[in-house]
Amino acid sequence: MISFEPTEEQQQVRDAVASFATEQIRPAAREADETGHIPGALVQQGWELGLVQSAIPEALGGYGDQRLAITSALVCEELGWADLSIALHMLAPRLAVYPILELGSDAQRQEVLPAYTGAQFAAGTAAVMEPRFNFDLAELTTTATRRNGDVVLSGSKCYVPLAAEAQHILVYARGEQGLAAYIVPRGTAGLSIGEREQNMGLKGLATYELQLENCRVPASAEIAGDFTALFNRSRVALASLAVGVARAAFEYARDYAKDRKAFGVAIGRKQAIAFMLAEMAIEIDATRLLTWEAAWKIDRGEDATREACLARNYAANMVLKVTDNAVQVLGGHGYIRDHLVELFLRNGRGFAVFEGLAIA
Repeated sequence: MISFEPTEEQQQVRDAVASFATEQIRPAAREADETGHIPGALVQQGWELGLVQSAIPEALGGYGDQRLAITSALVCEELGWADLSIALHMLAPRLAVYPILELGSDAQRQEVLPAYTGAQFAAGTAAVMEPRFNFDLAELTTTATRRNGDVVLSGSKCYVPLAAEAQHILVYARGEQGLAAYIVPRGTAGLSIGEREQNMGLKGLATYELQLENCRVPASAEIAGDFTALFNRSRVALASLAVGVARAAFEYARDYAKDRKAFGVAIGRKQAIAFMLAEMAIEIDATRLLTWEAAWKIDRGEDATREACLARNYAANMVLKVTDNAVQVLGGHGYIRDHLVELFLRNGRGFAVFEGLAIA
């Protein structure tokens, strides 16, 4: 029998993150969106929660906690509820750390992971998406060619968070044996980081396009193996973040509908609005359960590809529908920046194209 009742430890983690999200992240969301800047002090507070270093073994300077997809799903939902840009910024180092933890060699772990166990926030990231129509992770155009004992990377990447400041970028490419990832340290010759991207949403998160022109790394930088479990964890993280964004939009619209009166009656008592809110709540709960099922199977060591894909795809449609409905509930007010629902809609729209921006 499946049970998603959080353990006492998981509930403590969830409560701590929820408190931080409510008291610190949400109040900073609008300014981060308007200015395109996330305060370093806020990022540092998030780092001190141990969102990244908790899974790193104690021998390498981390906390050595068990990495559970269910726990990450709970955390991602709370962070996504507060603000998606800030959430992805705080979680970005996982994109470099977790694949090395799961598929990297002992030498790679010892070389890279201690950089992410210090007292100060350490930026790391991964380059997954490519700037082309109909991007497919199974058919990357970025190539990795062995040459004189090294690997030469060539291609383009986009939507790479924190690329300009990351200590390590994990570049996914098509190698001679299929899909692989390569640890590319900051400043590697042949790696060019373009101007910061100007996106419809995620305006607080710094994302960049990368050019790899004969970017040479040692063969020891390669991470190979079966990436299925990693991609499933990424799908769970993205679905959970989408649930958080949708929940934020629903709660904002629900509270507005309770307070806003038309002809002496709260608009939430109007059948059209009430039914819309009810449908939003149903869709959010359905997506959360799909996501938790995928996370549960991952934690049991089972193949969760079907469940993770279902959750990920359903979440992308759900969050767009819910955030758009939230704007409709507010009517004309939903379209102006006095209310956060327009921000939720812009951020929620991106889930249809996001790939590899988070990992559980």
